Amino acid sequence: MSIGNLPEDGNSPEDDRLSIGRALQQARISAGLTVDEVSSSTRVRTPIVRGIEQDDFSRCGGDVYARGHIRVLARAVGLDPEPLIAQFDAEHGGRPAPTAPAPLFEAERIRPDPRRPNWTAAMVAAIVAVVGFVGFTLVRGGDGDGSTVADDPASPKPSASAPTNSAAPSKPAMPNKPDPSDSAIAGVPADKVTVKLTAEGGQSWISAQDHNGRLLEEGVLREGDSKTFSDSRRIDLVLGNAGAIKLFVNGKEVKNVGTSGAVQRLSYTKGDPEAG
Repeated sequence: MSIGNLPEDGNSPEDDRLSIGRALQQARISAGLTVDEVSSSTRVRTPIVRGIEQDDFSRCGGDVYARGHIRVLARAVGLDPEPLIAQFDAEHGGRPAPTAPAPLFEAERIRPDPRRPNWTAAMVAAIVAVVGFVGFTLVRGGDGDGSTVADDPASPKPSASAPTNSAAPSKPAMPNKPDPSDSAIAGVPADKVTVKLTAEGGQSWISAQDHNGRLLEEGVLREGDSKTFSDSRRIDLVLGNAGAIKLFVNGKEVKNVGTSGAVQRLSYTKGDPEAG
């Protein structure tokens, strides 16, 4: 690299790069937003927003939640979150390496213990067989005169055909199956708010937080996948492609969540979702 391209003080361009908090703060100010407005739109509590803008991530609850807060705040103020996430990983030791799966071992087959032959049972079986053979021979010898018993013509013979007028037993009526939505409502605990998201019309970006502002899930929900969230008081949702989501709240399906491509911010509490 040419020396003439270096700054006069000898620092590289990366040394003059803004910190994560400073970059978010300047972008927020440029967008004309206050901290409270960003907190309201992202569901990230105001103290956490102020702390991040001062590069204090101790209130986030860990690196995983810190990355999620940085991503949400960057999108709210119009920044690309990926460079900021990469900068955060570089400054905080990077993402933890995935844990290698434990090797699987084939279960040892249980082999039955060899047992000695039961000679007593074998002798008893042989004796029974001999006695049965002798008895069968004696019976056949007593019937050797060839006499047969004639059928009594006066005795009625059973008819081969079944009566046509006999009524077939009627099958018991099957009980009515409960409606699926009724079963879903019955299986939801009444003391919590439960939200189930299913991507049926395509994939959608989702974000879910509990009533304390803690991030429960954030990312892309692929088509065919489902996520379920539960909290004692409230669940806050952000749906990036609301028209693709089938939503159940407290066991009851919510109709007309949104149109395709629309962003919806929803909050639900215990009870009827229409009232949430």
